[in-house]
Amino acid sequence: MSDSNPQNTAPSDHPIRRSRRKEARPGELLAAALDLFVEKGFAATRVEEVAQRAGVSKGTLFLYFPSKEELFKAVVRENISGRFAEWSDEIDRFEGSTHDMLRDCLFNWWERIGSTQASGIPKLIMSEAQNFPELASFYQQEVMQPGTALIERILKRGVARGEFRPMDFTYGVYLVLAPMLFLVLWKHSLGLCCGNHAQLDPHQYLSAQLDMLTHGLSQPNPSLEHPLP
Repeated sequence: MSDSNPQNTAPSDHPIRRSRRKEARPGELLAAALDLFVEKGFAATRVEEVAQRAGVSKGTLFLYFPSKEELFKAVVRENISGRFAEWSDEIDRFEGSTHDMLRDCLFNWWERIGSTQASGIPKLIMSEAQNFPELASFYQQEVMQPGTALIERILKRGVARGEFRPMDFTYGVYLVLAPMLFLVLWKHSLGLCCGNHAQLDPHQYLSAQLDMLTHGLSQPNPSLEHPLP
């Protein structure tokens, strides 16, 4: 008999492919959901659309995520909150100055979150929090609280080492967060429709913000407090 007969194909390949496909489905569903949530918002995104974009049925989606709310929470954990342990370890191991640590914080955040599709999640939360208070509470607990705690650790390190002046840490954290939030809001709103003259270069913007932050946070130089006549 000819070896070209399709019936002679080893059947063992198919279960392997199916197994690999099954293992990849949660990731494919999360990627599709992230894109649609950022593009359309939470309320306007339908689970049928997510399933279709991921190439599966709605029933398959519900095997992994029992509701749209749980799907959204999984997207947040996959792209943001699931990384806080890693970022905390990086702070623990950092050996440079706190100024350098703050710089790394801003630029690493941009590379890992701000420059990715996940940067649209904060805008989504701010725009739909009132209509979906459960999701807003979830985001507060899983993203905002640990995120602000990490920034507060950086600021407290700077103060303890004499690199930063004493401050109200609660509002110091917001001063660090504000330019980060502005950048992603701009990216996913006005930045989409403004001409090239109004576009922001993320690295230049963050460098300017960092310069303002570090000069404002740093301990004053006593020799400059009362200059000689």
